[in-house]
Amino acid sequence: MRPDAAQRERLRFLCRVVGKEARHLLDTRQRLFVAGFDAQAISRLEDHPALADCVEAFVGRFGRLQDTLGDKLLPALLAALGERVASVADNLDRAERLGLIDSADSWFTMRALRNQMVHDYVEDPLLLWAALDAGRTYTDTLNLAAERMVAEVHQRGWL
Repeated sequence: MRPDAAQRERLRFLCRVVGKEARHLLDTRQRLFVAGFDAQAISRLEDHPALADCVEAFVGRFGRLQDTLGDKLLPALLAALGERVASVADNLDRAERLGLIDSADSWFTMRALRNQMVHDYVEDPLLLWAALDAGRTYTDTLNLAAERMVAEVHQRGWL
């Protein structure tokens, strides 16, 4: 199946957005996770507004990339491939079978992690640190998913 012009334009747009979001997330990760950034630093965020802004940027960009990939690019790509677009869980299972993501379960783990980063932000510095540290690792997972989805669009000549 070949997507129509509107579908191809949507895919091109989403691929551009995903590329920018992935670059911004990786840049923020590099700036945030430097020597001395640990649970103690998290507990002193109120005294360091620039660091707090960087944490906020990381959390926001992590969530934004995950949303753009899972809620926008993936359904658009599945539709262009002639696949049935269904629930998020079904779409992620299909993406895993197609090799676009490594694991649907990991995707849901990242979603829970994102929620933890957002909701534990003020309450518990140790939980926030653990979530941010896990998010640092999962940034590579998100980036790989972005690369694979964009590559699929490119390989099919839809870019």
